[in-house]
Amino acid sequence: MATTAGMVLAGAWASEIQALSIDPEMRLGLVTYLWGQDLDLKTLLSTCREGGLGGVELRTTHAHGVEPTLDAEARARVKTLFADSGIELVGLGSDERLCWPEATRLAAAKAKIIEFLQLSHDTGGSGVKVKPDSFHEGVPREQTIEQIGSSLKELGPRAADLGQQIRVEIHGSCASPEVIRDIMAVADHPSVAVCWNCNEADLRGKGLKSNFNMVRPRFGETLHVRHLSRHAYPYKELFRLLHESNWNGWMLLEARGDLPVKRAEAFREQRDLFLKHKHSVVVPTEQKE
Repeated sequence: MATTAGMVLAGAWASEIQALSIDPEMRLGLVTYLWGQDLDLKTLLSTCREGGLGGVELRTTHAHGVEPTLDAEARARVKTLFADSGIELVGLGSDERLCWPEATRLAAAKAKIIEFLQLSHDTGGSGVKVKPDSFHEGVPREQTIEQIGSSLKELGPRAADLGQQIRVEIHGSCASPEVIRDIMAVADHPSVAVCWNCNEADLRGKGLKSNFNMVRPRFGETLHVRHLSRHAYPYKELFRLLHESNWNGWMLLEARGDLPVKRAEAFREQRDLFLKHKHSVVVPTEQKE
């Protein structure tokens, strides 16, 4: 349980996040892959707080060390650290993928995903990111799509039992909206959702709006964005599509490039850009009348 001081801090931080946001339901957080990979958990949380980020998705194998090997006492400590910090544990980022042609590797991946779901539950998270991920030589594409979708559908009830969401990152050679649409058609379970990933493939074919709408009905509580000021991606249009479709969730920063020397300052810069994009698409109520 959080300490009294921790609860006061959490309340103050939540008030600041709400005051800074136009729509407090669409919030900015961090994927610890890259810009958070070298930070221990206490440093990560304090840096996010200083930088104006309200939540994190903890990627496996990184310096914060939140892994399925943690015992019950260590899991409770992680949960308390988050509660005292006022930062939300949005979920865990596994590196598990469901495309393996070998039955033993596929079974191992599903077993590890279940371990991550339990870990997220125990530490106060709400979901686990997984990868679809790739097509393999000699295996028909349709077979891989069916396998990934069926595996996700199989895992869905386990996630639901733990109050978790399986977040299917649009990643790898499966990273086209058409493929993800077909996978999700097989993975017909409410606890299985899409994590939009701001890939170049989003802009191909008929463009961002068409590809976005193709999978928007299955969006989950998270999506990933790159460096908001450098990556060649139409973020203004993405924000508009999210606003118009009433998406409420965590936009998680997965910035590329060298680690910033002043990490909190870099986070705050991205937070300011996030708020600027939100301002650009939200029409004040008085202008609608």
